[in-house]
Amino acid sequence: MQQKPLSPLTGTARRTFIGTALKRSVAGLLSVGVLAALAQPAAAADIRERNFKISIAVNAGTAHYDGGVKFCELLEKKSGGKMKAKMYGGSALGKDTAVVSSMQGGIVDMAIMNANLLTGLVKDFGVLDFPFAFANEKIAYKVLDGEWGTKLSNKLQDKGLVGLGWWEMGYLNYHTGKKPILKVEDIAGQKIRVTETPLQIDFQNALGGNAVPLPFVEVYTALEQHTVDGGNQTLINLQQSKFYEVQKYVTITNHMYNPQMLLMSKKTYDKLTPDEKKVLAEAAVEARDYQRQLSQKYGADALAFLKTKMTVNTMAPEEIAKMKDKTKPLIDKYSKQYGEQTAKEMFAEIDKAAKAK
Repeated sequence: MQQKPLSPLTGTARRTFIGTALKRSVAGLLSVGVLAALAQPAAAADIRERNFKISIAVNAGTAHYDGGVKFCELLEKKSGGKMKAKMYGGSALGKDTAVVSSMQGGIVDMAIMNANLLTGLVKDFGVLDFPFAFANEKIAYKVLDGEWGTKLSNKLQDKGLVGLGWWEMGYLNYHTGKKPILKVEDIAGQKIRVTETPLQIDFQNALGGNAVPLPFVEVYTALEQHTVDGGNQTLINLQQSKFYEVQKYVTITNHMYNPQMLLMSKKTYDKLTPDEKKVLAEAAVEARDYQRQLSQKYGADALAFLKTKMTVNTMAPEEIAKMKDKTKPLIDKYSKQYGEQTAKEMFAEIDKAAKAK
């Protein structure tokens, strides 16, 4: 049986049908728009596609490298997948001093490195190397994350860098191959590798050692070939860099706290929108806290591991006191060189943090 064709809508009925259809379409579009906005909050912000390279001297398995990986993850997540960063370990983008220049020129976007390497740019950073300055990590966190640390970090901007946060590599301890360091006199005559900073050099020389400044990437070979007898390194780096293969002894002295910094080229930073800078800052703070937790865990794990590979000793308190006495004049000397006011303010903040409950 043939169906009759539908009768066309006429007059009022047609207008009512079209009006109802339009209302439903608009309501549907609004619903989709609201849901999309809720699902993708970053979409409304002025966030663009970005790809950053992050240089670091060490490799995976160290707290500051793995903290960097976490930063990359947080940055991508908080930007809705638009801002990405990639780690380049093992000094693949150059040695630290060269990377600093590359960041100033906008060639390398970001880096994670030892804060004392910035002393050549801003002399005030040298005070961070003062021996036995920070009695424990909690004091260091309060001072570095507070007003004093922010003020110091901000001084980098005039030199083409932006400090995004203070990380840590832990405390420096001695490692040697020929003989253990059980007392201060055992340092005498030993060739001790140090970072390329004057205070580190003078510190070892004041204790009777022969300081040998070397980039980190050259240390393993130097130890293996006996170009140097030992050095001072964090426990994590000792393990991950496999220095235990070419060294026999570790001595726990905790003579210097070793802050790291997450840095960005100011040329790169200045290209970012306010929304992007906000995302960057949030990711940096969360990554900093995560990295510090990793540092504590990895440090404990590294000590347990090294005890199976090397002879681990702890220097007696009376010998530590001797180290402090022998190196105390360096604080006066380098306070004048790095900035007496900066040093005075740092020690005041350290004292305040130590007394805080």
